[in-house]
Amino acid sequence: MGKMRTVDDLTRKVIAFRDARDWKQFHNPKDVALSLMLEAGEVMEHFQWKNESDIKEYLKSSKKLIGEELADVLYWVLLLSHDLDIDIEKALTGKLVKNGKKYPLKKSKGSKKKYNEL
Repeated sequence: MGKMRTVDDLTRKVIAFRDARDWKQFHNPKDVALSLMLEAGEVMEHFQWKNESDIKEYLKSSKKLIGEELADVLYWVLLLSHDLDIDIEKALTGKLVKNGKKYPLKKSKGSKKKYNEL
């Protein structure tokens, strides 16, 4: 694996890419969120109709393509969080704390139950 980048580093790259192309004018929150969902759908397409064995075999030849789709998802997450002035690292950390309370380790470890069923 290469050098780890910080969220700020990645966000700066995303914004520089967008701004060099003068695309900010097209990036209202609704359309950016829609683009995020469309890219997430493209990630899902790689797994659609495949069982566990099919996926394992598919990954041998398609990891790069899946990585590109995940990169597209991350692009839109970073762009939207930047444009909405949301500290995505802080939001993620807070969400992990909140989910930790909803899914305490003793009750949730190894379980696929939703928090209200634990």
